[in-house]
Amino acid sequence: MYIDKVPNRNSRPAYLLREAWREDGKICKRTITNLSDWPLEKIDALRKLLRDEPMVSRHDAFSIERSLPHGHVEAIMLMMRRLGLDKLIASKRSRERDLVLAMIAERLIDPCSKLATTRLWHSTTLARELKVEDADENELYAAMDWLADAQPAIEQRLAARHLHEGAQVFYDISSSYYEGSHCELAHWGHDRDKKRGKLIIVYGVLTDADGRPVAAEVYPGNTADPTTVPDQVGKLKEQFKLQQVVLVGDRGMLTQTQIEVLQTHPGIGWISALRTEKIRLLVESGVLQLSLFDEQHLAEISSEAFPGERLIACFNPLLADERKYHREALLEATEQALNKLKAQVERRVNKPLSAAEIGQKLGRIINRHKVAKHFDCDIQNGSFSFKRNEMAINREADLDGMYVVRTSEPKEKLTSEQVVRSYKNLSRVEEVFRTLKSIDLRVRPIRHRDKQRVKAHIFLCLLSYYVEWHMRQALASLLYEDEQIAVERLERNPVIPAEASQSAKKKKGTGRNSEGVAVHSFSSLMTEMGTLCRNRCKLKFDPDSPEFEQDTKPTVLQAKVIELLKAFPVRGS
Repeated sequence: MYIDKVPNRNSRPAYLLREAWREDGKICKRTITNLSDWPLEKIDALRKLLRDEPMVSRHDAFSIERSLPHGHVEAIMLMMRRLGLDKLIASKRSRERDLVLAMIAERLIDPCSKLATTRLWHSTTLARELKVEDADENELYAAMDWLADAQPAIEQRLAARHLHEGAQVFYDISSSYYEGSHCELAHWGHDRDKKRGKLIIVYGVLTDADGRPVAAEVYPGNTADPTTVPDQVGKLKEQFKLQQVVLVGDRGMLTQTQIEVLQTHPGIGWISALRTEKIRLLVESGVLQLSLFDEQHLAEISSEAFPGERLIACFNPLLADERKYHREALLEATEQALNKLKAQVERRVNKPLSAAEIGQKLGRIINRHKVAKHFDCDIQNGSFSFKRNEMAINREADLDGMYVVRTSEPKEKLTSEQVVRSYKNLSRVEEVFRTLKSIDLRVRPIRHRDKQRVKAHIFLCLLSYYVEWHMRQALASLLYEDEQIAVERLERNPVIPAEASQSAKKKKGTGRNSEGVAVHSFSSLMTEMGTLCRNRCKLKFDPDSPEFEQDTKPTVLQAKVIELLKAFPVRGS
């Protein structure tokens, strides 16, 4: 007996249980019963029984020896391949290059120490995919030393891909605290992390106009921000061979002294902003008048104090209101503390506080919120009084919401609006630092003692962000990202604070994109991708059978991620 499948043109095929025999040299058939109503699994089981094949349940046939998260590894490695990151790091494959690629990927999956890296990448398919299963932490340290030596060449390739003559280059600097005390780069300095009692290390980042990181430089923790600018000019001209670029930096970076240095380099333009005291001089000299903003938020002015420069004065009424509210809140908080100090002084009748003791207590209060200039204090032995300095407060309030962008670029190259947009695009460099310091990449705390390894650590994190930046662009429709922001930046008023597009507001309100797919943060999306696993399987009834691998079926979201990454156009790869 056997099961015969009879095709049916417009319906499901018929499955018939038949027997066959020969009679006078001809094959005869007889249908015993119709099995068409049976489920296919049951029909297949009967077919195997009639063929004397082993009857084994699919649950008993295979065993899953191990299951490893794979989807996030696949997504990251797909983007690295599309970026040609391996060729950017080194033209030929080597053990060091594989280890660096693996460390970059692990930084995006679970940033941790090098020892923990050698443990954790075995908990995913990463180590096997890049064939680094046998690597230990000493090999990773050696690979970091190799990366430090290769950094100038890698930066040069990144610059060739993303920078060009006449391009705008954005530069900013930050710091991270250091765990330890035996690194020549670790010093006391301006700690942006607000980590008390910790030495810090300073590092600067160059990006292109879109915020892609191109280069990084590490400095001792006591380095002043402006003093790093000449190094970046040298890197642009000598290492990257760029003769015509516009350097964009904030007013704390591109100070008057550094601008004078830039003016000695023909072809190097700049965009920055004036400090508050310079703006006040323009107001007091009559060059900058509030009437300029009666009908507009932006006005171009000139001043003999800044020869050869264009000054674009901007007024943001929303920012003015915000600063007024913030200042009043700080003043009230300080007044409350000062009233407590005054009451304490008045209570000390039997043993009055000396002027020195009152001064020490006052110093801790008055400097807490940086509003000492707005109070007049009278200190005597056993006596303390204070009042607001209304003149100083009003003088500061006159400049609320006002800022002045300065540039060397002529109107033929950049309009006033474009200059202001360029300066405000410094926020893209700040996004680099936010990502480096957040749970995504965790550049801090820095623990390496060797100077070269600290530099390699910072650069490794920067390369990880380079991959993440492109992944965020490719997956923007699945993230809480404003997909219209690139277009709207070119059209909206550069002074007034930006508003999210309607599509972004809808995405945030509903938690879904226009296709109805749930949107994520980048980290939660990578976690979701990690649920796509690679299973190592084996036949149970044959102990000698070879193992084989099988991936779980991707969800709609996981399939969409891979589709978007494959379709994303990568510049210069």
